[in-house]
Amino acid sequence: MGFVQLTDAYPWDAVVPFRDRASQHPGGLVDLSIGTPVDPTPQVVRDALTAAADAPGYPTAHGTPALREAVASWFRERRGVPELDPDGVLPTVGSKELVATLPSLLGLGPDDIVVVPSVAYPTYAVGARLAGAQVLVADDVAAWAGNPAVRLVWVNSPSNPTGAVLGAEHLRGVVTAARELGAVVASDECYAELPWVQPWTEPSGGGVPCLLRPDVSGGDHAGLLVVYSLSKQSNLAGYRAAFAAGDAALVHGILQLRRHMGMMVPAPVQAATIAALGDHTHVDAQRERYLRRREALLEALTGAGYAVDHSEAGLYLWVRPADGGGDCWSMLSDFAERGILVGPGEFYGAVSDDHVRVALTAPDAQIDQAVDRLAR
Repeated sequence: MGFVQLTDAYPWDAVVPFRDRASQHPGGLVDLSIGTPVDPTPQVVRDALTAAADAPGYPTAHGTPALREAVASWFRERRGVPELDPDGVLPTVGSKELVATLPSLLGLGPDDIVVVPSVAYPTYAVGARLAGAQVLVADDVAAWAGNPAVRLVWVNSPSNPTGAVLGAEHLRGVVTAARELGAVVASDECYAELPWVQPWTEPSGGGVPCLLRPDVSGGDHAGLLVVYSLSKQSNLAGYRAAFAAGDAALVHGILQLRRHMGMMVPAPVQAATIAALGDHTHVDAQRERYLRRREALLEALTGAGYAVDHSEAGLYLWVRPADGGGDCWSMLSDFAERGILVGPGEFYGAVSDDHVRVALTAPDAQIDQAVDRLAR
């Protein structure tokens, strides 16, 4: 637990020398660092985008009723949330912009605390900094429960970068403690459709727990907000198709500010989002692609002397040396010598500087190259 200060440097700039070294490999660079989707955007989505291309008027910041209903239906069918008020749905220009602006949209300031996980996507803390709020790094609810300065609590399940999944009991504890303070709980669930191991792969168990599920929320979405993106499950990173959903009153307040800011998802992208949410076949097929890549890389990494921690879901493997030696930068160097670029764990928190993040988002041919180089 502790307070953090961020530097002004964009962290990924530090990876450039390792990219340059990896690019000198005779077989070329295999980039497993950022995690940008590489597979084709589903045809059903492209068709919907094209059909909606004639869009001369301004879209609304709240999105069309059809879009909001599609999101509510998706939560019901895929996330175990039987009742979601469509007015509690808010389309966003990708999920990152809402993560970065949420503390400001909530009116947080210097006397307020934003709680973030100890190993986490850096933008949670960046958003707090933009608002002038304090950041408290904590995984244990007991570290912040009862503190009246806490106004926003971020949870991320499945986690980027670790792939760890939070169970319903833990999430329920977060909700209970936050409600006692009147704090908002925001859950980043962008990888929820990509579970790899039991019990999260068991349909009878409801999959990866959602913050809005009745066994977590108590059937009441007050003070709760889920952030979701179609970038991962539907290869729509270039569309910036995402949304937040939960407490309708909370969304209403955020919406009024976003209307002034002009934060509107383009009408063709809204149509494409509806198509993507209504077609589950492409999601299941994409998951199978990632599963094959994951299994190949997992076997190659463990065979090359690495250990993989957590990684129960999501698009990454959370990797460290099996013998416990070395930090993320020495591992980055070792991978670069093989022509492979990975992500340093240090970017995700001080406690994770002994890991690297290995993405599954590369074409099959490049995954095969990485497996071959690790075997050598």
